[in-house]
Amino acid sequence: MKEFETLIRERREAELGVWLEAARASKLPELESFAVGIRRDEAAVRAAMRTEWSNGQTEGQITRLKLLKRQMYGRAKFDLLKARVLQAA
Repeated sequence: MKEFETLIRERREAELGVWLEAARASKLPELESFAVGIRRDEAAVRAAMRTEWSNGQTEGQITRLKLLKRQMYGRAKFDLLKARVLQAA
């Protein structure tokens, strides 16, 4: 798995196919399953390795907002939710 992390971080797209084959041949069920998942969405993985931008910051804000919503479900109306969101920011 460390090798996969290095491939992604260093954006070595050309070596992805070799790694996927090695993972599939590893005889470790978890690693084989992971490789199958990556192979299923290989185009997206390769695109992520080619592009410089990330939507991680946006996803983090969405996750935070959903957490606040879940914590307050059934307890308050929109005005209190809005106050908590603005207070947390």
